[in-house]
Amino acid sequence: MPALNVEFSDRELEDLRQIAKERGTSMKALVREAAAADIARHRALQEGAEAFRRFFATHADEFAAAFPDDEPPATGTGRAA
Repeated sequence: MPALNVEFSDRELEDLRQIAKERGTSMKALVREAAAADIARHRALQEGAEAFRRFFATHADEFAAAFPDDEPPATGTGRAA
């Protein structure tokens, strides 16, 4: 399995040791779990954003009608400078 060396300040390292001790786990497991949780959160946010983009695209006309003041100005209209 690939590995990654990560540097921590003395304070961060001591905090990690303390947290791992309190949880009854190793520092390696603690850091791995934290990274895995962040990866899962990142994926969930990406999936949620994509679901919103699809929903918004499907209902763009409804949003435009409901919130006309938030619509960008139409291009190609008005006077030329």
